[in-house]
Amino acid sequence: MSADFTIDPKFEIGHVLFIDIVGYSKLLIGEQSELVRELKEVVAASEQVRVTQEQGKLVSLPTGDGVALVFRDSAEAPA
Repeated sequence: MSADFTIDPKFEIGHVLFIDIVGYSKLLIGEQSELVRELKEVVAASEQVRVTQEQGKLVSLPTGDGVALVFRDSAEAPA
């Protein structure tokens, strides 16, 4: 018995922007928390992030002392 499967894979390209806070581990815990909060605010206020997020084409992954943003629309989006 042979199975006839037709697979039509859908490929998407993601453009990744990594943002890291330099010197994070040398800071006091309160300073670390404040910088992470400030980073989140700056990223959220970015027009490109807001537009891409509204379109459902943004994946945001926290990395502890930064963030990885995956844009699924254009190569210029992370810039």
